Amino acid sequence: MNQGATMADARDQQETIAFLGDAAAYGRSGPVETVETHGAIVFLVGDRAYKLKRAVDLGFLDFSTIDKRRAVCEAELALNRRTAPDIYLALRQVGRLADGALALDAGEAVDWLIEMRRFAPGALLSEVAARGELAPAMVRDLADAIAAFHDRAEVDISGDGAARMQRVIDGNRAALANAGLARADRERWEHAIRAAMARHAPLLDARAASGHVRHCHGDLHLHNICLWQGRPTLFDCLEFDQDLATTDVLYDVAFLVMDLWHEGMRAEAALLLNRYLDMREEGGGMAAMPLFLSARSAVRAHVNALAAARQRDPAEATRQARKGRRYLAQAIAFLAPEPPLLVAVGGLSGTGKSTLAGVLASGLGAAPGARWLRSDVLRKRRAGVRPEETLPVEAYAPGESAAVYVALMGEAAAMLGAGRAVIVDGVFARADERARMEHVAQEAGVPFIGLWLEAPRAALLARVRDRHGDASDAGPEVVEQQFGYDLGHLAGWQRVDASGTPGDTLARARAAITRRGLPR
Repeated sequence: MNQGATMADARDQQETIAFLGDAAAYGRSGPVETVETHGAIVFLVGDRAYKLKRAVDLGFLDFSTIDKRRAVCEAELALNRRTAPDIYLALRQVGRLADGALALDAGEAVDWLIEMRRFAPGALLSEVAARGELAPAMVRDLADAIAAFHDRAEVDISGDGAARMQRVIDGNRAALANAGLARADRERWEHAIRAAMARHAPLLDARAASGHVRHCHGDLHLHNICLWQGRPTLFDCLEFDQDLATTDVLYDVAFLVMDLWHEGMRAEAALLLNRYLDMREEGGGMAAMPLFLSARSAVRAHVNALAAARQRDPAEATRQARKGRRYLAQAIAFLAPEPPLLVAVGGLSGTGKSTLAGVLASGLGAAPGARWLRSDVLRKRRAGVRPEETLPVEAYAPGESAAVYVALMGEAAAMLGAGRAVIVDGVFARADERARMEHVAQEAGVPFIGLWLEAPRAALLARVRDRHGDASDAGPEVVEQQFGYDLGHLAGWQRVDASGTPGDTLARARAAITRRGLPR
């Protein structure tokens, strides 16, 4: 670190900071609010936000000269326009006029800014979540946005998978050693992550070779997502180091999954990852998810521990240190073995299979819960449409339905083979479909439980008549047809009364799982 140059440039920046703190600099009146981080100061005035990079060299980022700040501003502008083009507007110059005064976009450049549109107060997803407003529909929209971004992200052609991840782990190990965290905890994490890397290195290399390592967001957590025009929007990506931001797409999304899990939003974490996997063919990398979650949590551990050491307020220092210890404990817990299992949820349309399966998912298997597979979603994926789009009746022909169930069982087997718990929901009207799903568990050597949901005809008709925006296309006429099915013998499947509220069904399903001696 060139500390001398950094200190000199930081002193030079004080005049710029004072200039930008006055609304007149922007041709406006009124107050200017500021938001400060270790690497930047954001000036908020009217409907605009102006971001100034601090003249600092922190080792992992270096903004110590005007040329470096211009380059990183240009990179930030270009990279964030990938996901938030309406927010990131322009590169602006702070210049010195002939009379010595500072001005925007005139004179000799002394610094550079990014001009952005300002989003509404409370629009950060961290704030939305804190208010308890992170609804399932918003989580699905967010997962869709991430999946679409990853689809078009630049593919890394180096084939650098395991070595890239090893560099992340080595960086974490060094940072944790300097962060004042308990040595015993650090060593437990290092031992566990080393073993995980040894197991998954071939998988990481294979994923890199097949295009799953891309130039991603790099810093994808709740504070770097906002609601813009009613939609979750990714912004403030990692712009200062392309190598750090170039990573396995599952490692990118793992940051947000870990963030939700850490904040106690486990159902949201499970839904986010499952929806992402529904939208992209990434199931082959799920064996590495514990590794990815642990590495992301370790990053947060040393960031918080180091922040605690810099705090002047003793209470805040204590809070940050406690968070660092929690993150490290979580990093260790993510790597603890969790035996997989297979749960199948069957029943006629309208019994609430998907509602139940979605809630159960976060409590089954390793974090962030079971891979939730839906016959309705898989059918839509095979047809090349979004889960909520309606399919024509021929998509439900017997031959296609049989193919869907074969594919469903194949995906379940693959996930179990990757060490992941699985919950599958479908009608499972045929005895052979139920038997074959149980056989999938037997072949994988994992516990199986089948739940068969039942409710009166009138209740099912009312439910399918009222639902909208769901992956199921079944309407009242389908329910009437299903009541004519010969279901055969429900051998080995637990009957669950689904005539009441979703909460009632959940309680009964959990009781059935417990009776089988399986974890709830």
